[in-house]
Amino acid sequence: MLARSAALLLLLLAPHLHAQNFLEPEQAFRFSARMVGQDTAEVRFRIADGYYMYRERFDFKAEGARLGQASIPPGTVRFDQTFQKDVETYRDEVVIRLPVAANSDFSLHVTSQGCSDQGLCYVPMNSTVRLQPLAAKTSAFMDSPQGDAGTGPEMDGLGSVEASLASGRLAIVIPLFMLLGLGLSLTPCVLPMVPILSSIILGDGAHVSRMRGFVLSAAYSLGMALVYTGMGIAAGLAGEGLAASLQTPWALTLFATLMVALSLSMFGLYQLQVPAALQTRLSQASDRQRAGKLAGVFAMGAISALIVGPCVAAPLAGALMYISQTRDVVLGGAALFSMALGMSVPLLLVGLSAGTLLPRAGAWMEAVKKFFGVLMLALAAWIIAPVVPRWAAMAAWSVLGLGYALYLLRRRNGSALRLAAGLLFLVLGGLQILGLATGGRDALAPLAHLSGEAHSTKFRRVHSVAELDAVLAASGGRTVMLDFYADWCVSCIEMEKFTFSDSRVRRQFDDMILLQADVTANSEDDKALLRRFRLFGPPGIIFFDIQGREIAGARVIGFQNADRFNATLTRVNAP
Repeated sequence: MLARSAALLLLLLAPHLHAQNFLEPEQAFRFSARMVGQDTAEVRFRIADGYYMYRERFDFKAEGARLGQASIPPGTVRFDQTFQKDVETYRDEVVIRLPVAANSDFSLHVTSQGCSDQGLCYVPMNSTVRLQPLAAKTSAFMDSPQGDAGTGPEMDGLGSVEASLASGRLAIVIPLFMLLGLGLSLTPCVLPMVPILSSIILGDGAHVSRMRGFVLSAAYSLGMALVYTGMGIAAGLAGEGLAASLQTPWALTLFATLMVALSLSMFGLYQLQVPAALQTRLSQASDRQRAGKLAGVFAMGAISALIVGPCVAAPLAGALMYISQTRDVVLGGAALFSMALGMSVPLLLVGLSAGTLLPRAGAWMEAVKKFFGVLMLALAAWIIAPVVPRWAAMAAWSVLGLGYALYLLRRRNGSALRLAAGLLFLVLGGLQILGLATGGRDALAPLAHLSGEAHSTKFRRVHSVAELDAVLAASGGRTVMLDFYADWCVSCIEMEKFTFSDSRVRRQFDDMILLQADVTANSEDDKALLRRFRLFGPPGIIFFDIQGREIAGARVIGFQNADRFNATLTRVNAP
């Protein structure tokens, strides 16, 4: 009786004891669940150091499914002072398998209880998750007996990302995401930052040193990384729509205008400098000029993160999914920040090269500054392209190419390199003009319509979850592919132009039903479709089997070239 009274007293005091640095129950006992087979669910608890869970306190119920006997691993037997008896407990982690009989999505309710070594025993914790039975061919996409999704580089890569985040160990998460960020550093999402930073370093003066260049690039990279991380955390917590909100016509117009304004400074129309009043507030009188410069570069990096937007690639999708499900902004934020640091490696190299690779004073440096100005104008044209007519985008590219060509070729005694560059831009601008005049509307392939090489994939548009379910129910025994697309999604356009147009891919499409969800408008129906598949934005491709169930592990998140995507389709279409 005395023991029960003591236990009851501890439970009543739990809210007050929390103030003594006890973790919230959701943090002390991190819950997750997933399907690992057609009829098996896996429940996992990651247990914080100094805490433990009771075996006898686990209880499982389901709505929309029947559960079999849970397979709970043996725990460590210890005498518990709270309950005055021997109990089986778990530390670090416990994984439980549940047999499931379900024909559609179902809700799994899990009850658990744990305690702290400091004497606090938590009230029973109730956790609920919505699960979807896996298709019979799911095993073809599993890379381990435990059923981690993905089969390596051919798939979307989410398996290893989610596994590292699920470990909860910064020592694993930080190096992995830095490496993933380094891989993303050569994508169109990051490369536009290189000319921006280079122009800033060139504008710092003729005698910029390696150390000065590195400090400037570090300030720029830190601004980009912090904003990128903050945006990622916000997107994870919100669960939807953040990328789309940064891709509205007014936002893209604002970003493009900013790029044009920055490019004008490269052409010598004005000197880009932080206002003196702001410099004074940011720095002491003795070094206000340099500190003000660093503050301006930091702010430019932050703006650049907004301009390029987050790449919805597999590592980012995994981090956002983890944040949305666990609300763990510390681990998720550390992953995003590490990935941003990895993406910053080319930027830091640009800074380190300031003393050797970037030119010194003279006509050569002025030419390079104008080249960076042209690159920034090109970036402005690329940013605004999704929200202007295609003919206008082609016209902008032609004007830019021909204008720069005339600038390079105006000197009769120019160098061979200058002459070759001028001719190259003259051809590129001329191709845009020719394509525009003959009815072409694709800036990436201005003459494809003349050669008959333009291929447009025929998708059936779905506009809501209900419409998607109706199509899946009437699929007629065919595999279904659902492509999430938006006009402002650069990777979506790349997939359309360079991957879907491949002859091998088109042949595989012949046996499939091709659906597309255009989420450009970010309407409520669009958000519901994204939530249905726990996506945070396009590009994302989901495959369904002949029963209309998603083929687990076959998702494609981000851009895949024709070879990789063809391999994905081969696995999806395998009997």
